[in-house]
Amino acid sequence: MSDGAAEKSRTWWDWVLGGLLLVGGVVVIGHAVVATAVSVIFLGWLIFAAGLMVLVMSLFRIGKDGFWIGLLEGGLLAVLGFVFLRNPEAAALTLTLIAGALFLSTGIARLAAAVQVEEARGALIFSGAVSSLLGLLVIFNLVTATFTLLGILLGVQMLTEGLAVLISGRQALSTRRAGVGQPAVS
Repeated sequence: MSDGAAEKSRTWWDWVLGGLLLVGGVVVIGHAVVATAVSVIFLGWLIFAAGLMVLVMSLFRIGKDGFWIGLLEGGLLAVLGFVFLRNPEAAALTLTLIAGALFLSTGIARLAAAVQVEEARGALIFSGAVSSLLGLLVIFNLVTATFTLLGILLGVQMLTEGLAVLISGRQALSTRRAGVGQPAVS
C-alpha cells in the first residue's frame, strides 16, 4: 500500500482518538498513583469475573474430561481476583515486582544476545542496559515504584498508542492486514 493510500484511509476519528489517547496518557502519567490503584482494582475484577466464568463453564463438563481442571482453574482465578480486590496494595506490590523482574531478565537476555549478534550489537547493548537499569531501579525502590510504576506504564502505553493512531490511523492498519496476500488493484 502506498503512502498516499494510507493517508486517504485515515479519518477524522483517527485524529480525535489519537488526540484523546495522547491527552489521556499525559493525564494518567500525571496521576500515576490513582491510575495504579484503578488498574489494580480493574484487573482484580477481571480476574475474579474470569474465575467465575470458568467455574460456571466447568459445571457444564461434569462427568467429562477437563471438569476437575476447569473447577480448579476457575477457583484459583476467583480467589486470586478476590485477593486483588481485598488487598490492592499487595497486588500492586506483586505486579511491580514482576515487572521489575521482567525488565531485569529481558535486559540481561539482550546483553547476552549482543555477544552473538554482530549486526544489532549496539542496539541490543543499549536496550539491554536500559532494561537492566530499569529493572534494578524498580527492584531496589520497590516501595516507591509500587504506587507509580503501573500507572506510568499505562500512561506511556496510551501515549504510544495515541501517536501510532495519529501517524498511521486505524483504517490504514486494518486495511493492510486485510489486504495481505491479495493482489494490488491499480
